[in-house]
Amino acid sequence: MNTLIDDDVQQVPGTDDVKTAAWAGVASLSLGVFALVTAEFLPASLLTPMSQDLGVSIGAAGQSVTMTAIVGAVAGPAVVIGTSRWDRRATLLVLTALLIVSSLMAAFASGLPMLLLSRALLGIGLGGFWAMSLALAMRLVPGRLMPRAMAIIMTGVSLATVCAAPLGAWIGEAYGWRTAFGISAALGIVAFIMQAASLPVMPSKGAAGLSTLLGVLRRPAIRVGLLTVLLVVAGHFAGFTFIRYYLETVPGFGVEGLSAILLAYGIGGFLGNIFGGFVSERNTSLSIALAAGGVAATALVLALLGASPAIAAVTTALWGFAFGALPVSVQSYVTRAAGDEAESAGALMLSTFQIAISSGAVLGGLLVDTHGAAAVFGFTSISALLGVVVIVFAGRARLQTA
Repeated sequence: MNTLIDDDVQQVPGTDDVKTAAWAGVASLSLGVFALVTAEFLPASLLTPMSQDLGVSIGAAGQSVTMTAIVGAVAGPAVVIGTSRWDRRATLLVLTALLIVSSLMAAFASGLPMLLLSRALLGIGLGGFWAMSLALAMRLVPGRLMPRAMAIIMTGVSLATVCAAPLGAWIGEAYGWRTAFGISAALGIVAFIMQAASLPVMPSKGAAGLSTLLGVLRRPAIRVGLLTVLLVVAGHFAGFTFIRYYLETVPGFGVEGLSAILLAYGIGGFLGNIFGGFVSERNTSLSIALAAGGVAATALVLALLGASPAIAAVTTALWGFAFGALPVSVQSYVTRAAGDEAESAGALMLSTFQIAISSGAVLGGLLVDTHGAAAVFGFTSISALLGVVVIVFAGRARLQTA
């Protein structure tokens, strides 16, 4: 009997009735998430010209990022419940259309209020898309191929992570920040056309409500998964939020070195996503434990030995690989734990991710101010290690009491 088991979570009902995998539809979801995450990350590389053009402070312009995160956290459950009777293909197309409208509004924003409104619309599209992505993929491929399908979808996230910030900065410098958002809108249009052409009609399978969310939350496997995500993701973002500051002050990298290391981090995340999909096809709990353990180990190295530029550079790339395996592993775990209520489970997971990101950033800021940059990675390591303990030993306990 495995210590890291998948036997204690139910198999996805009905998904193996899908005889042929609709890979074109899965690819359209990947393109959609690539466009959404690219739009989400753009302001990080464009804040200076945006603030100058709009006549606001850097801090005020930075609220365009906060707005998307806050609205996205609420939008996930709200979209699942509010559109529960809609055809899911139509719902997805509306969410992609919000991305297009948001990017165009940002490109033509005349002031901060219009920019924030555009980012709120993006938050709705982003939150709704993430909450539904698992359920949509389940209706496109047989259950046994779900980890592979989620790996393809998550590839869009990895590519956006690698490309969005450097390309946004280059486009903003060469052609202006508004052009970058115009290109984001163009990506959304391409995704919309591809989705309209490749996705089948997917009628609603029932009315989700607050009671459905609470029912999913009562499942032991889901609670274990959510607690694991909260610990690992909070720890990760406590460190990642301040990675630039850490690399500048501890190993002492300049701008060129920073760019190269962050690119290596992004490439590591891309490869980690592929690895996570591969392992998840065999054992989702093991895949989560390996990802969380990798985050814990690399963070510990950065905390203790990161003053060495060579060690810091290599370890940061490995950190990207470890965390890159986590999202697809978690999605595959949720498929097995609550495949019959995938939209509600996806909404809960999305909200947990957002809470973890926000709390991790706050805790990381407090640690940086009081104990310095290296201490943050000590917290990252401990928090991720606790996530490993939860997914391993809580899973074993549930199996023994079953």
